Amino acid sequence: MSTKQNNIEALERAIMEEAEEDAQRIQSEAQAEIERIRRDVKATIKVEEERMLQRADKEAQNIHSHSLAAAQLDAQNTKLRRRELLLQSTFSKARERLSSVPQRSDYPQVLRQLIIEAVHHVGADKVTLRFDRNTQNYLSSDFLTQLEQELGVTFTVGEPLAQSTGVIVETSDGHRRYDNTLETRLDRMQNGLRTFVYRILMGDSV
Repeated sequence: MSTKQNNIEALERAIMEEAEEDAQRIQSEAQAEIERIRRDVKATIKVEEERMLQRADKEAQNIHSHSLAAAQLDAQNTKLRRRELLLQSTFSKARERLSSVPQRSDYPQVLRQLIIEAVHHVGADKVTLRFDRNTQNYLSSDFLTQLEQELGVTFTVGEPLAQSTGVIVETSDGHRRYDNTLETRLDRMQNGLRTFVYRILMGDSV
């Protein structure tokens, strides 16, 4: 083989070796780029997964909070409704028992105070007193005369009350009137007594 031929073959080998090296380098770079892209994709997916998990967790917490708040509100509303029913029942029973108050031994003193309070509210020299029939049984001329002298007022006893227990005082012309029956007094006091009564019903100290 001639020297020229040898040189050609050597050149071919060098070219092939260089081509193989270039191919390996390109393949290695391509593989590295693929790995980098794969890592970037995995990292991106992981970040997005974490974001999705965080959003899902936050939504779950919000749903839980809303559900808990709704449940607490429902429980509170139920408690308030039961409390209201209990109070209404208690005041209704108390109102039903007011008609028996005239049977108490201290009722004359109670009645006296009811009349004095009502007369002061009306603020007239001549007034008409209206009582329920049970209360009328406790009235006497001495009882009323003593009160007239004490208050400086002239009394007239009017028609009996069809319902309620106690006294209603009004002027003869009917322009001024004060209902001081026990039922009306309970109505006026009810709002202020609600908490106090409920605490007693629940066994709390007052």
